[in-house]
Amino acid sequence: MPFKAFRTATLVSLLAVLAGCNMVVMNPSGDVAARQASLILWSTGLMLLIIVPVIAFTLFFAWRYRASNKDATYDPEWNHSTHLEVLIWTAPLMIIIALGAMTWLFTHLLDPYRPLDRIDAATPVTEETPTLDVQVVALDWKWMFIYPELGIATVNELAAPVDTPINFRLTSSSIMNAFYVPALSGMIYAMPGMQTRLHAVINSEGVYNGFSANYSGSGFSNMHFQFLGLSNEDFEAWVERVRAEGQPLDRARYLEVEQPSELEPVHYYSSVEDGLYRSIVNMCAEAGRMCADEMMHIDMQGGAGVDSVHNLERLIYDGNRSHGETAGYGPSGYAGAGSEESEAPGATFPATDRPARSDEPAPGTSGSPGEAPPEDGAPEAPEDDDASPAPDQLNN
Repeated sequence: MPFKAFRTATLVSLLAVLAGCNMVVMNPSGDVAARQASLILWSTGLMLLIIVPVIAFTLFFAWRYRASNKDATYDPEWNHSTHLEVLIWTAPLMIIIALGAMTWLFTHLLDPYRPLDRIDAATPVTEETPTLDVQVVALDWKWMFIYPELGIATVNELAAPVDTPINFRLTSSSIMNAFYVPALSGMIYAMPGMQTRLHAVINSEGVYNGFSANYSGSGFSNMHFQFLGLSNEDFEAWVERVRAEGQPLDRARYLEVEQPSELEPVHYYSSVEDGLYRSIVNMCAEAGRMCADEMMHIDMQGGAGVDSVHNLERLIYDGNRSHGETAGYGPSGYAGAGSEESEAPGATFPATDRPARSDEPAPGTSGSPGEAPPEDGAPEAPEDDDASPAPDQLNN
């Protein structure tokens, strides 16, 4: 009796804990997320068609052919049954085929890059259906949302009218992140120097949670934002409030916002400088940086060879401006070529006055440590054919 009471109390406690769980993933408010939840249920159900009978028959046979059951037929010579073989192999094969077909179908239907073909099960998307474009930038450790058609931007607050397809374009300022609003759609990565896409729609008004689903540093746990599903009238009022309360967002202000911060409050921006998002994607928001698409265009044309040496300083992207002092690029994150701050952390002779770490000369140099380079300033060609290419081959 005491054990039965303990078991009942345990079950009641467990149900009480589960009652507080947020089941938004399985009960979302957006059509894309709803179809993803349906896919989870269907896949689980198909797998249970095998799992449940196997467990049931395992328990049945263990009970039926227990040692104490003298009525069970004992046949130590039995080794084959065609009927059992057909059942054992056919059922799993059919389920695997069904799961494969479902996976192929939904992989294409729910492709985040694929524009929506419906708003909900009863409402298709037509040419007259209005859409909303949103450019998303993952910062350290906050989210920036730019509305290019409306000319506004926000930090840590995203809003959209219900039953309106949303076309997201996502990137990151410094490190890979993951954009996730469980009520809206699945997770999508945001990466520096790249752009990903996501298409989604919200079907019910409300306030939903969004966050980063990929660890990105010390402020990751506080990288949350609110997603507002609004009626058309409320969304228009929200846009007007952003324009009235916000301030202009140009590149200089963006570079300030880009600096790492945690628990950042909501910010509104009444206007956005033209081309700002493009410069963020191409890692050239800071003045003087060469945009990545410009470099790709040069490479597409065959490279600029030695004539591109002056571009080296403009092509330093790997040192986050926000973490410049720890990344070896000086307080600004980028140091001029030839300065002490631009020098690699392990640099030795002949680029610096520090002694070499070994007696072996570095590739592309001659002599022993401390020996002066050739008078013309150009290092001698290495004798080893496998030596690393010279820096001026960067753009070839």
